[in-house]
Amino acid sequence: MPGQPAAGKGNGTVAIGLRAVHKSFGAVRAVDGVELDVGEGEFFSLLGPSGSGKTTVLRLIAGFETPTGGTVHLAGEDVTRRAPFERDVTTVFQDYALFPHMSVAQNVAYGLKVRGASRREQAERARAALASVRLEDHGARRPGQLSGGQRQRVALARALVVRPRVLLLDEPLGALDLKLREQMQTELKELQRDVGITFVLVTHDQAEALALSDRVAVMNAGRVEQVGTPGELYETPASAFVASFVGTSNTLTGAAAEMIVGRPGTFGVRPEKIRVLPDTGAHDRGDHSEVRGTVADAVYLGDSTRVVVDTDAGARFVVVRQNLDTTAADALALPGSRVLLRWHRRHNVPLNHTM
Repeated sequence: MPGQPAAGKGNGTVAIGLRAVHKSFGAVRAVDGVELDVGEGEFFSLLGPSGSGKTTVLRLIAGFETPTGGTVHLAGEDVTRRAPFERDVTTVFQDYALFPHMSVAQNVAYGLKVRGASRREQAERARAALASVRLEDHGARRPGQLSGGQRQRVALARALVVRPRVLLLDEPLGALDLKLREQMQTELKELQRDVGITFVLVTHDQAEALALSDRVAVMNAGRVEQVGTPGELYETPASAFVASFVGTSNTLTGAAAEMIVGRPGTFGVRPEKIRVLPDTGAHDRGDHSEVRGTVADAVYLGDSTRVVVDTDAGARFVVVRQNLDTTAADALALPGSRVLLRWHRRHNVPLNHTM
């Protein structure tokens, strides 16, 4: 159920537990009764729009904020009132927070220096940490001599060198361009598999959350709407908010739902599940839902075309179809044409809550 704790993966150990956690800033309740378990060794994401409470939850786990109510547990211990340095977690921020006057190796070793490690241990572990992010030959450089992706990897190495139990990532790829962001997503997932510790990522990018995570908590207005694997969130969203935020969904309700689905309620249909066919008259529906309409717009996207259809049932549909044979000219010719939209009934996903 949405908002309820879910078991983690791996050996079954819970790395992070939040129990009825609230956080208010004056009259604003940023976090509203969050219940959550993150498993040891899990790659877990907090996904939601700006103002949903996801960053505040991360700061509560890190110890940068104290809950107004509820408790925070790490490895089974109540750490609600412990300072950040008393928690076995490290945080990587979007702005990297590297010291520009220090070398890359000195930046990475800084946490060890603060903890009183010997110079030899600092050097050895810093080299190993840089090797884990494929920057072993960059230790003598300054941050200003590195690309954005390299600076992000240095920030990861600095966080991992102290060997935390949990690594918290606050929009760590947000400052990168799209191509580099996608490359870093792959590297980040590989790194998590290699080091085997718990990663908790905050992001507003649903594609990033789906690509990286073992499980995702979708947040809205300070609450957890749903926790699940990427497949569960996309295929069986628990609410209209999740359906619309995690990907794109056509929402059917009221008279349109009764006409198309055949029963009252609120349902979501993903755009790629729908076929756009010529309106050639009556035929056997079988186990499919269908509706006729007029193409209002068509956008050619290279590998696919996004088709917007105003249906006779009064609902507007968005359909995405792969351009297996479609050309740009074909797409541009679609507006104004009459079409039949058809999809299997199993893709009518009931949505328990409205937005």
